Amino acid sequence: MPDMYLVGLVIILALCFDFINGFHDTANAIATCVATRALSPKIAIMMSAFLNFVGAMISTGVAKTIGGEIVTSPHMVDSVVLIAALASAIFWNLFTWRIGMPSSSSHALIGGVIGAVIISYGTGAIHLAGVLTIVIGLVCSPIVALGMGYIIMTLLYVLFRNVGKSRVNYISRHIQMASAALMAFSHGSNDAQKSMGIITLALLSGGYIGALEVPWEVKVACATAMCAGTSVGGWRIIRTVGNKIFRMQPVNGLAADLNSSLIIFSATMLHLPVSTTHVVTGSIMGVGWAKRFRAVHWSVAYQMVSAWVMTIPCTAAVGALVYLLLRHTF
Repeated sequence: MPDMYLVGLVIILALCFDFINGFHDTANAIATCVATRALSPKIAIMMSAFLNFVGAMISTGVAKTIGGEIVTSPHMVDSVVLIAALASAIFWNLFTWRIGMPSSSSHALIGGVIGAVIISYGTGAIHLAGVLTIVIGLVCSPIVALGMGYIIMTLLYVLFRNVGKSRVNYISRHIQMASAALMAFSHGSNDAQKSMGIITLALLSGGYIGALEVPWEVKVACATAMCAGTSVGGWRIIRTVGNKIFRMQPVNGLAADLNSSLIIFSATMLHLPVSTTHVVTGSIMGVGWAKRFRAVHWSVAYQMVSAWVMTIPCTAAVGALVYLLLRHTF
């Protein structure tokens, strides 16, 4: 198949991944405000879709990290490698969405790339320092979110200690509208850039651009795909994130949203890809822990952590397998 068609296929799959990422990770942005009834599901999804688009347009630092830090040279990542990586990530996202289990689209995509690159070029093609930096960010972010969620919720308990419960919920529910909007914006600013990095890599390896710089057309396309996916909603995962980890009141949702958005946006400014799913669930666990340790359904949390641990090895294996199947086809 001519390179032009392969690059086109990469772009189509990347936009499909962004669309799936949108409805798969809708829960990250709106689960808390829907669970606490700060916003109706319809309004929450519309707001999230719009702000995901706006957030995706503000920066390309994460895209450059995805495009340039996983392999030793961007030119080593050809279109077949990217097709295999995207197919692996899409498979994993659909599988975890089907069973209603929150998982990391970031882990899935990075795992797919690593598996396809290793099977095609060997382990020497992996930029170990870059991958280590990415993995540290992915692993540490939910731990930081848990700790910071505990601290922020504790501070809010102190702040509202002399205020009646109904008054606290009334105030928190209204503030949570703004915190949920900030969360949706932060989600778009980090997650949409992963597909931007993949498409930019494909264009660079195909000789269509001369440097690892994200064209504005790619930014608009990826932002639009994520916006469209978000508008569909991912109710299976929304129910898990919003209700099964910890039964939240508006003040808890406010704390979780504020904490998640600050961590995700800080990572975006540092050009670090993080799992918004991990950050949000880590925040909810920390907020619940601040109420009391047993308020958190740790068995559900354990299932999520198990899925997180499995994501990169599974998607790397699928990415390698798909590459082997495609190698003799293209």
